[in-house]
Amino acid sequence: MEQDRNALALLVGATPPAELLPTTTTVDAAQLLVPPAGLSSNVLQQRPDVRAAEHALRASNADIGAARAAFFPRIALTASAGTASSTLSGLFTSGSKAWSFAPSISVPIFDGGANRSNLKVAEAQQKIQLATYEKTVQTAFREVADALAERRTLAERLDAQRSLLGATSRSFELSQSLFRSGASSFLDVLDAQRAHYAAQQTLIGLQLTEQTNRLTIYKTLGGGWSEGVDKNG
Repeated sequence: MEQDRNALALLVGATPPAELLPTTTTVDAAQLLVPPAGLSSNVLQQRPDVRAAEHALRASNADIGAARAAFFPRIALTASAGTASSTLSGLFTSGSKAWSFAPSISVPIFDGGANRSNLKVAEAQQKIQLATYEKTVQTAFREVADALAERRTLAERLDAQRSLLGATSRSFELSQSLFRSGASSFLDVLDAQRAHYAAQQTLIGLQLTEQTNRLTIYKTLGGGWSEGVDKNG
């Protein structure tokens, strides 16, 4: 169990909060929570890559608050059931999936490099760090959008597979009854059993994918969220 916690901490780049970890080994308890509806994009500021980009900006005499105001969209990431909000989806134009957020660069971000002896070098470094920060922010939002989009389709696929499993189970039971009454051959039973087992295996695979998606969401959000703190607004 301790090894699993260490592996999870390495994966997300932070120590997972105790309240998000399972206290038993049951299947339900072992599931990571899905993010609540209306989760603010502020949570992405705890991602290691975003924090590293901000530290690099700060080293270039940048005002981090101004940089966030200019390049960091303040939106709700999630809708219900841990799926992407329409606002998050709207950050990426349909088809090309290109970033559609237009930064506001009217706010002063740098102090002009007053402490730098070579102003041109300082300005070039600032432009590089700012471009890196903007790209890092775009990547963070893109990864969250992709993980949440996958979650929506997974929910639909799981529902469909559960329905199929129920249908194959009934078919298997019916084939057994028909065989016992002499109305069908044992080959029909075997075919129905094979279809039933295949449906079970597919469902297990989808459930595993769904659990992996929870981990991906947790990772892309920078290691979780705090209720009542990270809500939008």
